[in-house]
Amino acid sequence: MDTYRLLGRSGLRVSPLALGTMTFGSDWGWGAAKDEARRIFDTYVDRGGNFVDTANQYTSGTAERLVGEFAEDRRDSLVIATKYTLTSRPGDPNSGGNHRKSMVRSVEDSLRRLRTDYIDLLYLHAWDFTTPVEEILRAMDDLVRSGKVLYVGISDTPAWQVSRMQTIADLRGWSPLIALQIEYSLIERTVERDLIPMAGEMGLGVIPWSPLGSGVLTGKYTRDDLDHGGGSASAVGTRKNVAAANGSLTERGLAIADVAGKVASDLGVTASQVALAWTLRDRRVTAPIIGARTLGQLEDNLGALDVDLPGTALAELDEASAIELGFPHEFLNRPMTRNVTFGDLKVETAAHR
Repeated sequence: MDTYRLLGRSGLRVSPLALGTMTFGSDWGWGAAKDEARRIFDTYVDRGGNFVDTANQYTSGTAERLVGEFAEDRRDSLVIATKYTLTSRPGDPNSGGNHRKSMVRSVEDSLRRLRTDYIDLLYLHAWDFTTPVEEILRAMDDLVRSGKVLYVGISDTPAWQVSRMQTIADLRGWSPLIALQIEYSLIERTVERDLIPMAGEMGLGVIPWSPLGSGVLTGKYTRDDLDHGGGSASAVGTRKNVAAANGSLTERGLAIADVAGKVASDLGVTASQVALAWTLRDRRVTAPIIGARTLGQLEDNLGALDVDLPGTALAELDEASAIELGFPHEFLNRPMTRNVTFGDLKVETAAHR
């Protein structure tokens, strides 16, 4: 845990596994109570972990309040990341979204809940398809210049928009984006088409959320748990509802989990450790987020750093979870296309390294 990595194109050093706190607090019906959350937090930090991930509305604000309390006596040794975008006052059209008013108000509220005067990393949480990118970038830069935020990142946004924003920030001398938080796991690999390659080219460290596929890759669910109604549209309820709503608890997801379980059995480790180790194999991934609800889950997840997946295991996992890259990726990699483009030359491209 104390073998730190640089986050994107920055000098900020973070642990190879980030501690997720969406599980801190029981407000949504399935999180960890305060005492268990404290044990999880203390164990993570005592092991050398320094990268804590939260958001303005995780467990309706409880997560940030608990992080603020737990981190108070060691604030400067931690890298605390939070997010803005999610609505805080239903019915108020400006209490959420990506715009400046939402951003500034959310940061002020987060600072108060976190009991701190600065946020290490502020993410835009989810793209709203409304706010001009110049407004977002300039507001982020203003917060950095004020000292209330040190670095900025982005989450759950189309690759073309992120690359456009990074280019504008570079050209105008505004604070660059250094982190890209996206869903990435054996179950969700479509980000390999554009988001992850874009992050590698544009200097953003990839921070996968839900690397265990909402718990499906742990092997905890069976076909009897399939929700043929599609799951709940709310994070409130049960973890199974969340897994179904996220699209992880499906026949395909369970089939991939079966293979992860087989690989784990062959290696003498757990399925969770296999799933986490798989995300860490990509050099563009900085730190998957682990969202443990119990100390036992945290201990198990940390063990992923000691797992070395052999080639045969990687091949099995890849076969079970493979996706179609689609156009233009598959077209550009066809032998005919490469022959017409390069002739007989043996040209190694970034995609083949």
